[in-house]
Amino acid sequence: MMRNFMKDLTVLSVEQAVSLPYCTWRLAADGAEVIRVEPPWGDPNRKVGEKVLDEEGMNAYFLGINTGKKAITLNLGSPKGREILGELIKELDVDIFACNQIPKNYKKLGIDYERLKSIREDIIWVGISGFGPERSEPAYDPMIQAYSGIMDTNGEPDSLPLRFGVSIADLEAANQAYCEIMKALLIRERTGKGSRIDISMLDCCLSLLALHLPMVSLGIEIDKTGNSHPTFAPVGVYRTKDGFVSIAVGNEAQWKAMTSLPGFESLQKEIYSDNNKRKANEHLLNQEIDLILRERKTSEILSLFRKAKIPISEVSTLPRVLEDPYLASKLWRTKDPKTSLELLLAPPPVGAEIRSLSFTPRLGEHNREIYGRLGYDVEELKREGVV
Repeated sequence: MMRNFMKDLTVLSVEQAVSLPYCTWRLAADGAEVIRVEPPWGDPNRKVGEKVLDEEGMNAYFLGINTGKKAITLNLGSPKGREILGELIKELDVDIFACNQIPKNYKKLGIDYERLKSIREDIIWVGISGFGPERSEPAYDPMIQAYSGIMDTNGEPDSLPLRFGVSIADLEAANQAYCEIMKALLIRERTGKGSRIDISMLDCCLSLLALHLPMVSLGIEIDKTGNSHPTFAPVGVYRTKDGFVSIAVGNEAQWKAMTSLPGFESLQKEIYSDNNKRKANEHLLNQEIDLILRERKTSEILSLFRKAKIPISEVSTLPRVLEDPYLASKLWRTKDPKTSLELLLAPPPVGAEIRSLSFTPRLGEHNREIYGRLGYDVEELKREGVV
């Protein structure tokens, strides 16, 4: 893929929390100039997580997905703040405007599509919210996971509904917004027209139930399966002598290969002779596999299964991800020029090649640079309560 293919594009983003910041982080990773707009008191996420720097507003939770950006403050609650937002759109030739405010506040803040389109006809406008403009309610990742039914798929059969360990509603909304922006850029390239993009976190989560909802509509009951698979067996996480492995047998050839391995011949039984029988006797099957694996080291099991071409993985802890040579080679880096703190970053899912981004900006760090382009005196704007 062409390096920095978005380097000539400017993104202005009134953003907070996780969903939109992750989307614009991906745009920054593609080379776009991303300017994040915060109120003078800052994004609340700046104060979330451990205080790894000896300063306010740069806490650990905030750092990772805001690298590669510039940061300005602007009080959109003031008439002059809304006026300046329009000037930013016009004078900076903003290609993409994005926000993740509650939809009913769009007009009040002066960030609605109609207004910004009147300033720049071909602007690409993106809004991420819990339910889209049809339902203007506050929403966060856990409640969207709950309402969408995602939680009902997660956990052990007898466990409470369980939130996914990653913010899947936020991140899926961010990734879908990124995809729609790519389509909008293609449309603008071909037609000269801009686009309005509304992303609903709820709709994004519903789309992830592509395998579940059709079966439920047929009256098929789907139970939570924990580390097992709804239809295949054996699939699960098993304890070894010195750790855990995840095994997934997806066809009869793999099962035959597994039961031919030294020590696994005892699994060659009629009650396990095809996938449906294995699934029906899954509890007993898993107990037998557990007994075999507990006596053997992880490295031995990995070697055996990989030679037999049976899908298997050691279960990595997050600290071990940073130590594994293959995984660590995929991570990105950033370094704070002020404190020399180095941060490792999860890479974007595909494509981008930069691998190093500028460090997370302090609150209002780029006020002088950005407002200077418009000819404003930042100190005067501060006195007026605008930035």
